[in-house]
Amino acid sequence: MLIFFKAQASSLIATAVDFITTIVFVELFFQHYVTANIAGALMGALTNFGINRQWVFGAKKQKVQKQSMRYTFVWFGSLFLSTSGIYILTHFLGLKYFISKMITSLVVGITFNYWLQKKYVFSNK
Repeated sequence: MLIFFKAQASSLIATAVDFITTIVFVELFFQHYVTANIAGALMGALTNFGINRQWVFGAKKQKVQKQSMRYTFVWFGSLFLSTSGIYILTHFLGLKYFISKMITSLVVGITFNYWLQKKYVFSNK
């Protein structure tokens, strides 16, 4: 259970980086919310990978190249799910991009990211 709570703390930090980046890209750089989401997801992923490797899963002894390749694979799946979800909720249901991002991030984070990072990316097996 401790790992789950540490992963959620890491996710909150990475999500903050992701959301701040997304908002800056939309509101200050006038980028489309899909482009901004990709930029935010990349910055959040870099943050999350570092925290998870060092603190959450304590996987510093494993080869970083292997972990980063696995993380990238999972991240592309997460990026596809989150970007698709944000687009559908914003474009078709008329939600504000920020609300769509919150909903999608929560769903993808708990149902997809956590489990794949725990069992695949940072697994000690």
